[in-house]
Amino acid sequence: MTAQDAPETASDISANPTGHRQRRLRLRPGRILGQVISIAVTLFGLLLLTFVIGRMMPVDPVRAIVGEDASPDTYMQVYRQLGLDRPLWEQFLIYVGDVLRGDFGTSIRTGRPVIEDILAVMPATIELATFAILIGAGLGITLGVVAAANKDRWPDHLIRIVSLLGHSMPIFWTGMIGLILFYAVLGWVGGSGRVSDFYLGLVEGPTGLLLIDSLLAGEMEVFRSALRHLVLPASILGYASAAYITRMTRSFMLDQLNQEYITTARVKGLSRSRTIWGHAFVNIRVQLVTIVALTYGGLLEGAVLIETVFAWPGFGQYLTNNLMIGDMSAVMTCVLLVGVIFITLNLLSDVLYRVFDPRTR
Repeated sequence: MTAQDAPETASDISANPTGHRQRRLRLRPGRILGQVISIAVTLFGLLLLTFVIGRMMPVDPVRAIVGEDASPDTYMQVYRQLGLDRPLWEQFLIYVGDVLRGDFGTSIRTGRPVIEDILAVMPATIELATFAILIGAGLGITLGVVAAANKDRWPDHLIRIVSLLGHSMPIFWTGMIGLILFYAVLGWVGGSGRVSDFYLGLVEGPTGLLLIDSLLAGEMEVFRSALRHLVLPASILGYASAAYITRMTRSFMLDQLNQEYITTARVKGLSRSRTIWGHAFVNIRVQLVTIVALTYGGLLEGAVLIETVFAWPGFGQYLTNNLMIGDMSAVMTCVLLVGVIFITLNLLSDVLYRVFDPRTR
């Protein structure tokens, strides 16, 4: 190894900080280019997977359009219009070109462009998933830390039982029990849908998020109705996600509490709470970022079962309805969107890694 190849030492960097900074800046375009290539390859693989799923589904897209009683001539005309008479590689290239132009096809069920339908239903799912992850992360992280701090004592056993129940109970069953108990019997929350029928269509704002739009419009009655309808499905989803986050947080914390630096901190006289929250918890934040981000992505997939139980007009119910009738343009676009959501959340996790852990910068 020559002198030019030798790694820089701390003295080299301090002696020539300008040169070191310039070398770091020269490395950044390469890293950015690598990330761009990685994202492009991932998106291409996602497009290929979506295309294959669309062709392997046991659904005839032509019959879904023309109906079972259409004549053979009509069938073949639509078959050629959809490009199904062309080789698969050519169909795939056409599909990629349409996606790059923002053309995701037209929904058979609604007769509108699929992207317009998804943009119309996605705010409902974002609102539901965001409230659910706030509940799940706040509850799960707190309970996980408490359980680890009281390992093998009664708080730990109680929290583990509660999290096990949340992870084991079918979410559709929990949703139905919640509706019967808190809506039908006690009347504490709203029923199905995003808002009471009396307020449907009363508020149409720019965001599509009913709580925000009703506040911007000054419609407090609509806001209260929307909140009453949101709290139960969001709490059920939040409890299910909190169960998983609790288990992972407890595992991460136990690993940190067994480290030598925790013993050193206690010997130095630091309080138990400061040792736990100020030292051990700080070192698991990076790991929790990934857990919370992926959990949020799972909720954004649509929370299909809970949206079905509560007749929530969101992404999950849209996907289910179109899957039932074989609307493959809508189904393929939904699958593609789910993949893009997880790619975006992974990128966001990488950014937060650099924020929370200076060693990765």
